[in-house]
Amino acid sequence: MTQYLILIYADEAAWAGATPDENAQLLKEHVEFGQRYESVIRGGNALQSAATATSIRPGPAGGSAVTDGPFAETKEALGGYYLIEAADLDEAVAVAKQVPTRFGGVEVRPVWDMS
Repeated sequence: MTQYLILIYADEAAWAGATPDENAQLLKEHVEFGQRYESVIRGGNALQSAATATSIRPGPAGGSAVTDGPFAETKEALGGYYLIEAADLDEAVAVAKQVPTRFGGVEVRPVWDMS
């Protein structure tokens, strides 16, 4: 089995403009997704907004440049992820299609096995 990361991207402005009922419904959908796919989910978390990000890049003379904010300014920001285990990409995509994504979409990437 291979591990895949399902990255959940969302339009943070749409998310911020959602009603409390819409947010509660989306949370309920994620709980249901987690229960339905608990046999393949190996981890996952929601992330705070991109405004809370701190980016670190190599700096001059071997140092580091630390800046507030994400690496790139985009309309859709990484909002969370699920780490799953699947037989192949087709199975991972089938699971990813079920992730509740009211304000954006998902990206599926295989985890690089470095052993």
